[in-house]
Amino acid sequence: MRLVIVLLAVLAFAGCGGSGDNGSPTVVAAFYPLAWAAELVGGDDVRVVNLTPPGAEPHDVELSPRDVQEIRDADLVLYVGSGFQPAVEDAVADRSGPSLDVSDSDRDPHVWLDPVRLARIVTQIARTLGRAEPGAELAAELRRLDEDYRRGLERCERRTLVTTHAAFGHLTARYGVMQLSLSGGSPEAEPGPRELERLVNEVRDSGATTVFAEPLVSDRLAQTVAREAGVKVGVLDPIEGLSEERLSAGEDYLSVMRDNLASLREALGCR
Repeated sequence: MRLVIVLLAVLAFAGCGGSGDNGSPTVVAAFYPLAWAAELVGGDDVRVVNLTPPGAEPHDVELSPRDVQEIRDADLVLYVGSGFQPAVEDAVADRSGPSLDVSDSDRDPHVWLDPVRLARIVTQIARTLGRAEPGAELAAELRRLDEDYRRGLERCERRTLVTTHAAFGHLTARYGVMQLSLSGGSPEAEPGPRELERLVNEVRDSGATTVFAEPLVSDRLAQTVAREAGVKVGVLDPIEGLSEERLSAGEDYLSVMRDNLASLREALGCR
């Protein structure tokens, strides 16, 4: 992680223009996982603004003038660099306050899908906000999630995960699974006929039983490849955003990650 401007003992939070009506500091988070972490670490002492509306695809987010002003005035901005949300990166570049790029310049920006890396991010957020105890509690919960994944994916018949979007590189690297992506880094990219034929053959050769689509984008490519390869379609959530309905039902990062684990165990034939 790269702290663009280092905070000095949270001194900047005391009187910044981004503070909420009750004097609490304002943290602007680029999208759901970062907002979730900031809310749990900050509690009632921190106002958290999520730039990506519930259920929206964060790759496509367009900032309103109000969003840009929120970024400029915030006490802290949490975002993922590496071109994940260019509009956010441009707005961050124009501010003078502290910003935390959690991607660490990785080619795959989906670092939050690795619980170990997210625990480190939480620790950095907690240190920045001066909220050591809730930060330690959340980091410990993420380490327990990591143990669940290690045990759950330890003994599996198959080790290839087929996804429509190359979002799971950090997760697969952590737990010894290979990711076969149908559309690369963009969830909207679709292959041409020759590429489609090649992908169908790769899925067949891999021995995979499932092609995973994701909730926020069309499953058309997954359905096409699965039909041609003779396998089924499942859903694996990269947790880039949750709808209002899912949030109201009590879903959050941890519950969705555990749902993902159950889906992975079934698809990979884990014991």
